[in-house]
Amino acid sequence: MKRFFILILRIWRQQLKLYLAAALNGALIGVLILAPSYDYISAREQSVDPLSSFEYMFGQVADMVMGRISHNNLMLLMFYAEIGAVVGLLSLFLFRVIHQRFVHIDYLKMELDKDLPSIIRQGEGPYLEFKSSLRWDMAESRINRALEGVILKTLAGFLNSPIGGTLLIGVADNGEVIGLEKDYQTLKRPDQDGFEQAVMTAISANLGADLCAFVHVLFHVIDDRHVCRLIVSPANRPVFVEQGNTQKFYVRTGGATRDLNIKEALDFIGGRWKGIK
Repeated sequence: MKRFFILILRIWRQQLKLYLAAALNGALIGVLILAPSYDYISAREQSVDPLSSFEYMFGQVADMVMGRISHNNLMLLMFYAEIGAVVGLLSLFLFRVIHQRFVHIDYLKMELDKDLPSIIRQGEGPYLEFKSSLRWDMAESRINRALEGVILKTLAGFLNSPIGGTLLIGVADNGEVIGLEKDYQTLKRPDQDGFEQAVMTAISANLGADLCAFVHVLFHVIDDRHVCRLIVSPANRPVFVEQGNTQKFYVRTGGATRDLNIKEALDFIGGRWKGIK
């Protein structure tokens, strides 16, 4: 557990460095571009400076570098530095949000172009897995909550993957379509909406509410049997599954999901989320 918290702190530190760099770049833009531009416009309005904009701004920067600046101008530069820093932070935040959305849209478009029967015929692999049910134990004909844990492990493996993956619930390992009817009977609301709510509740409670946005739920009907298709996009952070008092880190290897030890997890995270060591 201690190593897990150290890892999280390292991730936060890397994120902080990124935002500090954005703030510093914005501050430099404010001091070196915004402030001289404002001064130049004021000078031109008063018709007191015949220099071109480039010459004027170069002269202003040279004065700052040489320390030839008054107290009033220094306060003004600090103001522009603060404005630039805020703009830099906002720009980084907006870029990350927009980039993340474009990645999700492209991934979803690619997955939605695939036909479900053809997906099933591919068989299980690094980016595709079948599960017979969410919580109904076919062998024992009863509700088995441990099956939800198996689903969560698979989702965590796909979320940690740089590619993502697809999980089909209601399909046996051999590709036979079993359907979700037995699972529906275990729900307060025995339909697709109730099933989707159960899946999202499990993700939110065990993996993190923020990760629900990376799991997209679709339903298909094959031979009058319902199949749930979970399209999982790559997560923007490492995903751990809590088991008892320990945190497990799962990845996809071949057609299976396995947990990594601390050293393996640190190495994987350092490569998967660049800059995290």
